[in-house]
Amino acid sequence: MSSKKVDEFLAKLDHPLKKELALLRDTIMKVNPEITEDVKWGGPSFYYKGDIATFSPRVKDAVTLVFHQAEGLPPGDVLEPAPKGKAYAKFKSMAEVEAKRKGLQEIIKQWIKARDRG
Repeated sequence: MSSKKVDEFLAKLDHPLKKELALLRDTIMKVNPEITEDVKWGGPSFYYKGDIATFSPRVKDAVTLVFHQAEGLPPGDVLEPAPKGKAYAKFKSMAEVEAKRKGLQEIIKQWIKARDRG
């Protein structure tokens, strides 16, 4: 369910890829109706039985989504490994968002399955 707090955050956000970020937010929220969102760690964050990922709006040359617990998630076209068990999904244009949206949804579905198992 979308959060008014995130709506307000995004309304005030000054970011060159704001439209891309909004589309990615919508993409994530459509994966599962039990995903919730809030503003945490300086950006919109998504939850399902724990922290899934957070947008890092401080990065201006891409929409960067930080997966906090990425163990078991496949690196590849969408995810790049990061230190401390994290991973990043970076999108530098609307074309890249469109090309990687389904892959991002699959990664989130895998994350949810892992949480449901354990």
